[in-house]
Amino acid sequence: MQQRGTDLILAKKLLTEGKLVAIPTETVYGLAANGLDETAVAGIFSAKNRPTFDPLILHVASIEQAQSLCTDWPEMADKLARAFWPGPLTLILPKADHVPDLTTSGQPTVGIRMPNNRLTLELLSTLPFPLAAPSANPFGYVSPTNAQHVADQLGDRIDYILDDGDCFVGIESTIIAIENGAPKVLRLGGLSLERISDVLGVPVLEHLNQNSNPLAPGQLDQHYSPRCKLIALNTMPASVIDPSVPIIYFSKQEAQRDSNNNLSDGPHYYLSDSGDTNQAASNLFSTLRRLDQDNQKIAYFEWAPQNGLGRAINDRLERAAFQP
Repeated sequence: MQQRGTDLILAKKLLTEGKLVAIPTETVYGLAANGLDETAVAGIFSAKNRPTFDPLILHVASIEQAQSLCTDWPEMADKLARAFWPGPLTLILPKADHVPDLTTSGQPTVGIRMPNNRLTLELLSTLPFPLAAPSANPFGYVSPTNAQHVADQLGDRIDYILDDGDCFVGIESTIIAIENGAPKVLRLGGLSLERISDVLGVPVLEHLNQNSNPLAPGQLDQHYSPRCKLIALNTMPASVIDPSVPIIYFSKQEAQRDSNNNLSDGPHYYLSDSGDTNQAASNLFSTLRRLDQDNQKIAYFEWAPQNGLGRAINDRLERAAFQP
């Protein structure tokens, strides 16, 4: 049976030996290894069946450690780190020479963040190296938001799961690059663009899709996908909607409204109780997993509002529903 618990001494020992350990963060559980050890990093790609062109993010315990991993630390990056770290923000910066090319998939830049989880921050503070840690799931599938999700999918491929319950954000970090003095979002995530713009005092540009040599994780068209086929409800004419197909609603109120309209007599799933985007984000991946657990073959979904974390939720839904 897969070993899991809260043993930081064991986790440190395994990571120092180049082994793989699943770690909790506020966003999702990560599959961690020594980010400066190419052999350990190769183990991440192998365990996830992740293509080596998709770069990894390094997790650190302090701003000073982050600065040691890059050759430039612009004022804008410093302002964001001090405002939002620890938290769901990844910064893309020019990488230092000692950061392996495998970690960055050959890119001259590296993604760095400080996760907001007490166990993982304590672990990171005891390590002399950062942790590369993409989501702890097979590549392309729904990201894990608790230790059981990790055990179900990668339990036989990793050495230990550091268990700290459910992730409270539940959606990956927002990724920001600083280019020519301007912030550019490469992945929507658990930190809203409105909050980033408020701190910087300037709008944030978007560059979200890159299928060849992506600059950051989460830029592929198809990603975060359950086995169940997803279809946006607003693309379906009312005359062809199958009432037996389940619907993922953004809130319970929407489910109640549509049941009154006899839109569906299938099972309902909802991301939030009252339309709160933070709650919806934390429930998104577990809801997508439930579709597979319930053996659903197809499901409709409604979009979230395009504000706050709603934009990141819609980004994940769009990628999960993408049909190549």
